[in-house]
Amino acid sequence: MSNKLQWISDELDALEQQGLRNPIRTIGSACGAWMIVDGKRVLNFCANNYLGLANDPRLKAAAQHAIDAWGVGPAAVRSIAGTLELHREFERRIAAFKGVEDALYVQSGFCANQAAIPPIVGKDDVIFTDRLNHASIIDGCRLSSAKILIYEHCDVADAERVIQENSGSYRRALLVTDGVFSMDGDLAPLDKLYAVCERHGVITMVDDAHGEGVVGRGGRGIVDHFGLHGKFDLEIGTLSKAFGVVGGVIAGKKIVVDWIRQRARPFLFSSAVTPADTAACLAAVNLLEQSTELVDQLWENTRYFKAEIGRIGFNIGASVTPITPLMLGDATRAQQFSRALFDNGVFAMAIGFPTVAKGKARIRVMISAAHTRADLDRGLEIFAQVGRELCVIK
Repeated sequence: MSNKLQWISDELDALEQQGLRNPIRTIGSACGAWMIVDGKRVLNFCANNYLGLANDPRLKAAAQHAIDAWGVGPAAVRSIAGTLELHREFERRIAAFKGVEDALYVQSGFCANQAAIPPIVGKDDVIFTDRLNHASIIDGCRLSSAKILIYEHCDVADAERVIQENSGSYRRALLVTDGVFSMDGDLAPLDKLYAVCERHGVITMVDDAHGEGVVGRGGRGIVDHFGLHGKFDLEIGTLSKAFGVVGGVIAGKKIVVDWIRQRARPFLFSSAVTPADTAACLAAVNLLEQSTELVDQLWENTRYFKAEIGRIGFNIGASVTPITPLMLGDATRAQQFSRALFDNGVFAMAIGFPTVAKGKARIRVMISAAHTRADLDRGLEIFAQVGRELCVIK
């Protein structure tokens, strides 16, 4: 009898041979500058914990208090019996923080893109999307059944060319882009893209997952960075990175958010975010509104690390944010580099296809406000040592 699942073994073997099989390590401690990973204490340059809030005592206290007051879960979808006063308060606060009319709180940033796109465009419509947009945007676009047209990465002229070439062939059009691109650390030219969309009557949407808490005034995001308040139609955010918790945000013009609230399937058909997570997110907003200290520290650490890693001789591509890719090219070499780092006490995973294009494998180094100068210097020393051993740098 034939083995109907043999193809899976064959595919996994092929991934192993190509250096593309992803080794999933196990975390044994709270997220911080140092963590226990696979039973070993290592310096963490891998998580999206930009502001060090994932283990902040103020967020933990807020979560514990919420459990005492509200229990561990709403036990319902938001649209039936799951919308807590906590959810509404968080939506009001995050909208005020971002300077938008309204916001909708959903289960994750990935869910937010799946929730937001299909209610805006459908089978008679078109989406203009950056070639390097995140997988959650790609999936949200596919779920919409709209025609998907790709423009070259951060290329405003190409975006306008694609829009003009398809003018009159659709009912509605949406342009969607990442704000901070998660693998390269570069910024979308949001102001120029907005101007193009205004000329052609295209709805605008930006995924600010890696921008909130990082760029803009006190971490208010990429729309704030470019001074586009009240202009962009939709902003997507996540609470799992700089905010250190979990959840997604769909923010923007009230009429748009109201419509999505009526039609977004993850909002309508999946249980609400827990009280503990919601209260922790509220505590994070409180901290960011009270002080820019953590954001300032993140950027001080970023400037220092990027200057030093470049001086050592690594190629960090086009990054202008705390995301710092060490460009290696070959996937097998990137895996080898990551293992050598871990052996020497640094946790930084290799990124390869399909997360990035073939031939563009890298180590993605994530800087945090939680890192001390001593942490950064220790990391730089180990990156340099491994880089020389593997002949990546001289």
